[in-house]
Amino acid sequence: MTLHRRYRDPLVAAASFAGGLVVHLLDVDLLLGGRDPGVPLGTRLAILAVACAGQCFRHRAPAVALVVAASATAVDLALGPSLPTIAVLIDVLFAAALHGSRRLHQVIVGAVAALTVGVTAVVAVVGDWRLSFYAGLQVFSLLVVPVWWATNVRRHREGAEQVARIAELDRRAAVGAERNRMARDLHDVVAGHLSAIAIQSEAVLSLRDGDPETSRTVLKSVRENSVRALSEMRMMIDVLRADGPPDAPATARLSEVGVLVDSARAAGLDVRFRGADVDDLPGAVDVAAYRITQEALTNAVRHASGPCASVELERQVRRLVVVVRNAADGTARDSGTGLVSMAERAHAVGGEFSAGRAGGEWVVRAELPL
Repeated sequence: MTLHRRYRDPLVAAASFAGGLVVHLLDVDLLLGGRDPGVPLGTRLAILAVACAGQCFRHRAPAVALVVAASATAVDLALGPSLPTIAVLIDVLFAAALHGSRRLHQVIVGAVAALTVGVTAVVAVVGDWRLSFYAGLQVFSLLVVPVWWATNVRRHREGAEQVARIAELDRRAAVGAERNRMARDLHDVVAGHLSAIAIQSEAVLSLRDGDPETSRTVLKSVRENSVRALSEMRMMIDVLRADGPPDAPATARLSEVGVLVDSARAAGLDVRFRGADVDDLPGAVDVAAYRITQEALTNAVRHASGPCASVELERQVRRLVVVVRNAADGTARDSGTGLVSMAERAHAVGGEFSAGRAGGEWVVRAELPL
C-alpha cells in the first residue's frame, strides 16, 4: 500500500528525527569525529527538529523545505557539523531538485556549483592549498552528488512523460483519422439511400393513372430508405465528421469479404472462412465489420507466425460477431494503429472489441449490434 504524500513526508521527518535522536544519545557522531561535545544535546535536538520540520514540506513546498533545512544546517555547521542534520539536508536537497519547478532546479544546480567552487577556492587561499581538494571532495559528496542524482532521475522522468504524451497524441490522431474515414463511408451510404428515395419518388409522381398497389409498394420502399438514411445520418453525426478533402465513394461492404480472403490467400496465408447472412445489415455496422476484418487480415499477413488463419462471421438475433484468428508467437502483434482503428470502429456503432493472445493464437473479436 502506497502512502499519500501528505502523510509520507511527515512520517519521513519523524523517522529522521527518531534516527537522529538515537545517533545523539549513543554519541555515534563523536565516534565518527563529528559534532562538538561541548554543545548541549538539547540545542542539537532543537536544530534537528527545525530541519525535520522543513522535511515535512519537501513535496508540497520544496523551496520552503530547502530554505528551512539549509538554515538549520548552517547553524549546525557553525556549532560543529552533526550527521543527522546533514542527512536531513541531503534528503531535502534531493527532493527539491527532483520535484521542484524547473526554475528551482536551475537555482539549486547553480548554487551548489558556486558553493563547491567557492569553498574549494577559499580553503586554497586562506589555508593549505592541499586541503582544498579534501574540502572540495566533501562538498561534492554532500551537495553535488544528490543534486546530480536527482537531475538524472528528473531527466529520465521527463523523457518518459514526453514519450507518453507523444504516444497519446498518436493515438488521438489515429482515432480522429479513423472517425473521419468512418464518416466519409457513412456519408456515401446516406447518399445512396437518398438517391434511391429521389428515384422512387419520381416514379410515383410519374404514375398518371395512380395504380394504388404500385404506389403503395414504392412508398413502402421510400419509407424504408428514409428510416435507414436517418439512422445512418445519426451515426454520421455521432462520429463527428471533420472537414477534409473528398475521397472516392465508399464501396466497402461485408458481402465483399471474399475479396479480402482471396487477397490474404494470394499473400501466402491459408485462410479458412466461415460466413453468415450479411444481407440487409445496417450501413454503419456493414462498413465497420468490413473494415475490422480487413485490418485484422492485414495484421495477420504481416505478423502471423504460421501460415494459417481463420475468419468467422456469425449473425445472431441482435448482433453480428466477427472473429479473426491466426497463429501468434511472442512478437506477433499489431505494431501500429490498427488495433486503435478497429476498436474505434466497433465502439462508434455501440459494439465491443477485444484483441489478444489465447491458446497460442492472436484473436480479434468484434461484436456489433444490429
